[in-house]
Amino acid sequence: MAQYSLTPPSRAVFLIAVFLALLAVLVRYTAVSIPVVDAYTFETLLVGFLLLLAGNMFRGF
Repeated sequence: MAQYSLTPPSRAVFLIAVFLALLAVLVRYTAVSIPVVDAYTFETLLVGFLLLLAGNMFRGF
């Protein structure tokens, strides 16, 4: 069985991921309109979570 050691993401990675998730949620559930995010709401949220995942999986990211 493989053992993975998870590390906390850097503060910058965490804040960028939270910012992207917040933008996606705001565009989806409120009247906020951001043209780039409005067209790709799910993809924006996915990028935020993948960035957070990379920050947890890779040391120093």
